[in-house]
Amino acid sequence: MALGNEIVGEELQGTSDTIIFEDENTPLSQLKPAVRKALTEFRCKVEEAIIGNYILGWSTSTCECCMPDQNHTKAHEHGISLWGVPLLPRKGHERTDIVLMKFLRARDYNVHEAFEMLQKTLKWRKEFNMDGILDETYEPELEIVGYSDGTDKEGRPLSYVRYELFQDINLFRKLFKMNGKKEQLLRWRIQQLEKVIGKLDFKNGGVDSVIIILDMKNSPAGPPELRNVARKLLFSIYPEYYPEIIFRLVFINVPIWSYALYNVFSKVLSQRAKSKFVITRPRKSAKTLLKYIAPENLPVKYGGFKRENEEEFSTEDQVSELYLRGGLTNGIEIAIAEPGETVVWDLTVIGWDVSYKEEFVPDDECSDIITIRPEQKLEANVRSSCYIREPGKILLTVHNDTSKKKRVLYRFKNKHNVVNPDLYNNSVSGVAQGLIRQKCGSRGENDEVFDMYPPIFF
Repeated sequence: MALGNEIVGEELQGTSDTIIFEDENTPLSQLKPAVRKALTEFRCKVEEAIIGNYILGWSTSTCECCMPDQNHTKAHEHGISLWGVPLLPRKGHERTDIVLMKFLRARDYNVHEAFEMLQKTLKWRKEFNMDGILDETYEPELEIVGYSDGTDKEGRPLSYVRYELFQDINLFRKLFKMNGKKEQLLRWRIQQLEKVIGKLDFKNGGVDSVIIILDMKNSPAGPPELRNVARKLLFSIYPEYYPEIIFRLVFINVPIWSYALYNVFSKVLSQRAKSKFVITRPRKSAKTLLKYIAPENLPVKYGGFKRENEEEFSTEDQVSELYLRGGLTNGIEIAIAEPGETVVWDLTVIGWDVSYKEEFVPDDECSDIITIRPEQKLEANVRSSCYIREPGKILLTVHNDTSKKKRVLYRFKNKHNVVNPDLYNNSVSGVAQGLIRQKCGSRGENDEVFDMYPPIFF
């Protein structure tokens, strides 16, 4: 039974529009009657196959007790599962329906085709020896190539893959030709996915899919092994054996040759499978990722605020934003309520092409405005910090040099410090201004004092 799908178009940066299927996140309680009927039929079909012991299909080598006219008691006892979820519907696991719905959606609610897809998935996992894949070990260098880090706005785990390392062909062959084993690269990539799937709860209204981010920056066309594995994963294994598990495959920093490969091989994919692909040019990578990931959970190198070993901010710290129209200037003010505070701030602009400067404006009208950072083109994320010795405000000024609207993201934190006044020769007003100026980049004779609170620019 095939059901029509209501779809809407969403234009993302890539080779074509990305189609969003409205049933992607529909809770079980809100299924349409026709869909609920298909799920009921599918549950019955799966249960009969498990009890009848033909969920993996019939084989000429099947023993007599496994023939259809025999009552194979082990079929009742053996718990067949997928991704840690029992597949026998009569066990009453809510998660079972979540998994079965993935196969139904992937086959547009055709019960027969969904059942065949499930059978093929289980057979492939058995033939590929998936039971032991999580215990396999690989070279430590791969930890910076493929890893899981954070979640998207809906709580989906994020899996990153960086192909830049594979520019070194000798290293590539060392990593994936260990002990003469075959398919090392393929098994490693599948292992990475299985680890991320292990974080899913498969609960109604919960998290049951992942996002994979493939960073193609400086990636080589690669040896044949790399290209073959990429094709097999993207156009065969992922769509056929991991239906609806991958919410999005986001390609960033994509070179021209990757567009050509996608256009050729994507012809074998269904429209629903194609909807998982998001292909993005280098200058649009941050904009695309921020559609799915909150800035505090997106690494700095991809346009967010997340840093390793972060000590200044937590994910609970608020991130503010403003939109700046073309040709206009806007200022962000950070108030300093009392002397003795260190102010730390992050700022990034989606799309760059802006001018940026930092100043301290004292409340005392007789005091001069101090330039913390002179106006310059902003080409990377900024993290700055200043120790302030008098009331006033930090003023961050952004000028949009283009005709296009820009999105500015920022956050800040005021921290009260107790500082030994002897460090400043007991000269509060003059040295306070000098501290700001020296600390924020102007080098001078008192560097050894002012470097206590150096600014950090990224």
